[in-house]
Amino acid sequence: MEPYTPRTQTGGRKKNITLSQKEYSKITGTIASVRRHRLQQDDIHQELNGRVHERSSRHSGRDWDEPSFIAETSFVKAPLNSRVSLGGNTIANNKEKAKQQSLDHVPLDVQEAMILEDLLYVLMGIEGECIQFHSDYSPDEDDPIRGVRFIVEPSLDPSVRNLVERLLPLGTYYTGISAFIEHRSHLDYGLVNHALCAAIRDMLKDYQTLLSQLEHSFNFSPQFSLQKLWFYVHPTVHTLSLIYQLTLELGTADDPSADLSSSSSNSPSTSDAEEEARNEALGIGSAKLKSVLSENGLGTSSAGIAVKGGEVLSIIYERMQNMSGDPTANLVYATLLREAGTPYVTMLKEWVMTGRLVDPYEELMVKESKFINRGILEMDYTDEYWERRYTLRDGSTLSGSKAHKAGIPLPRSGGGRLPGGACIPPLLEGWKHKILLAGKYLNVIRECGIEIHRSQNHSDDEKFSMNDERFYTFLEDAYTHANQTLLQLLLKDQDLIPRLRSLKRYFFLSQSFFLTHFLDLSSNELRKSTRSASLVKLQSLLELTLNTEEREDTMFREDVKVVMAGSGLYDWLMKIISTGGIGSERVGENEVGNEEAKKEQKDDKKPLLASDTLALDYHVKFPLSLVISRKTILRYQLIFRFLLHLKHVEQSLGIMWIEQKTTPWRQRVHQSSKINSNPSSNTDANLAKSSDPEFEKWRLRVFLLRARMLAFIQQILSFATFEVLEPNWRALEVKLDKVTTVDQLLRDHLDFLDTCLKECMLTSAKLLKAYNKLIVTCATFALYAAPYTKSAIQAISETETAEGQRRRWEYQLKFEKNFDHWFKVFLDCVQFYASSENGSLLPLVVRLSSILKRSS
Repeated sequence: MEPYTPRTQTGGRKKNITLSQKEYSKITGTIASVRRHRLQQDDIHQELNGRVHERSSRHSGRDWDEPSFIAETSFVKAPLNSRVSLGGNTIANNKEKAKQQSLDHVPLDVQEAMILEDLLYVLMGIEGECIQFHSDYSPDEDDPIRGVRFIVEPSLDPSVRNLVERLLPLGTYYTGISAFIEHRSHLDYGLVNHALCAAIRDMLKDYQTLLSQLEHSFNFSPQFSLQKLWFYVHPTVHTLSLIYQLTLELGTADDPSADLSSSSSNSPSTSDAEEEARNEALGIGSAKLKSVLSENGLGTSSAGIAVKGGEVLSIIYERMQNMSGDPTANLVYATLLREAGTPYVTMLKEWVMTGRLVDPYEELMVKESKFINRGILEMDYTDEYWERRYTLRDGSTLSGSKAHKAGIPLPRSGGGRLPGGACIPPLLEGWKHKILLAGKYLNVIRECGIEIHRSQNHSDDEKFSMNDERFYTFLEDAYTHANQTLLQLLLKDQDLIPRLRSLKRYFFLSQSFFLTHFLDLSSNELRKSTRSASLVKLQSLLELTLNTEEREDTMFREDVKVVMAGSGLYDWLMKIISTGGIGSERVGENEVGNEEAKKEQKDDKKPLLASDTLALDYHVKFPLSLVISRKTILRYQLIFRFLLHLKHVEQSLGIMWIEQKTTPWRQRVHQSSKINSNPSSNTDANLAKSSDPEFEKWRLRVFLLRARMLAFIQQILSFATFEVLEPNWRALEVKLDKVTTVDQLLRDHLDFLDTCLKECMLTSAKLLKAYNKLIVTCATFALYAAPYTKSAIQAISETETAEGQRRRWEYQLKFEKNFDHWFKVFLDCVQFYASSENGSLLPLVVRLSSILKRSS
């Protein structure tokens, strides 16, 4: 809202103002009497009479010699210096003069003329003769943004004083607004504050133009009076009041109790700069410090954060909404919102059109963690690059989590508004996620070295405002363009779908021939300890296995590598569960506390076998590493190791079955043959008769236990492969065919892996504990194939001692007891989770129940 400017009417009045001699004499006489009265108080009455006489002589056509003000440079350059004294006791002197001056005996028309001249100065924030600064005013202690208060000479006529007191707030408003402009024009307050100050300064220019016109009317119009001054000025009172209230709220929002007259708190000192430089050199600069605070769950106080950026726009918008019934307020605040929001909109346009974040004063809703770069993708098991490289300053995510995050400033003590750039303007609250994603997508494309073509629908020079519908159309178009461009890059140019299919084939063992062949070739190496096994040899055997198959994904075989994990699968899974999930881990599986793993191995004196730590890795380049990231590769590795362990135990039990088809296990021992072979010993014959049924019973129970274990392993492997992985993969393929956004693609892929982990029972501590005991029992039993064969040979050849027979039964009974106990516990856990949390386990309950029935 521009201040009201009076204009001369061209209706029935003259275009050129001319005064008759009588009118001019009346004006000059009134002004001369006012000045005469004032100068009499200072004992300069004769000087005033001389000047009035000279002025009268001038208008009478007589010559006169009045010294010109041109000789006084200070008056020519700054005419208002005539009202401003340079002495240190100016305020005290003025107050003393005000006490000595009394208007009781001054005529009313003279009082009005005196007060009119004073008002023209007071409206500019300059103290007058009859209108003084308030007695409590102190320039050194008072907050300049609150403005200067004025008081009127008590002896002024009440009828005049009433009207004057209506005009006095304009002086307060003007001084407060001027102080705000001067203070907030500092660089540290950002571009939005600069634009706001420029807009307010333009409005003050109109106000100053109005005052100059009023001064002209005061000097040359005989009809100009206090009433006319009020008539011209009263619309501006409301306008400046609105601006003053806004500046007051902006000036006190960061710290209502602080003295805003000093900007030293906003300007970094030399010592602070030196300390920051040292911190950066030590690797604990502000950016990394914020990251550490984020990791440790520490918050950031809003104290000391200036009101800038989005917070300024939010305050303007909220005031506009609260005063929506006032047309003047709507117009003023809408203008200020449009002008102040121009740099904010410009930064948003640059972000959503090019992916570049140009925000030197941290005013935008998007922030960048510069210490997180592409290189972190090679070791990032928490997806930091995508999740934390660019984020919203208010900490909100697409998942809708409202928990306060570290590194996010706390709300202001009054009103609960986030400070600075973390405060998102209400007009953009619903668009913040699209704004973030649009820039993130383009940033990825730009880092691939691909030139970004700007949308042809909108010109770069086209200007928008936040309350313009075209601006939101522009944001929607920019988001759609960025999303489709990156999606096309991933799906078409980078062959994402074939990559995922090769991952599924290598890690989910859908082609059993590949894994069986590899396990057969590397069986000798897998029996060694993790330290002794040769990664080079295992990698060569893997390549040999892959090259024997003719598949369409031949080009991706070089990306598959053999690695050794630092700990066992189930220990690692229990560690993940205890820390809250895979996403909360700070290190990868291949870097799983190597020192801790070595310490555990040293304490237990049981080094891990290569078969327990073997895993596959898969390497892709940027930008595919966003989708096939270390975060997702870790999940693939966990599923692969789970299936590999099952396959390895199944193969071991199969080898045990083949060995138990040999002669010592199939040969029948007849009692008669034993008696005839040693007819002289009835004692030995009686022993043979008593031991034959026992040996047959032991052998039968070994066969039965092996068969139960093999059935259990095969049922788990079949369930995981055909009822978990394959159906979920088909569901993922359907989603990938319909995917429309990059974030949906990332989310669907991660959800697929998490679902597979959950349905494979790798996310429940109770299920893992029981399953681990079972699988260890089965693997250990398979390792006893050779000792059992040796015991059977000794039993048939009658060389087995009573101690050997006892130990043979002791081992068998232990295996049976452990397997039966943990099988029962595992089945109970599966039934519980199938009925309460994970209904996908119901088919496994049926499979395990059938094993239980057959064994009974």
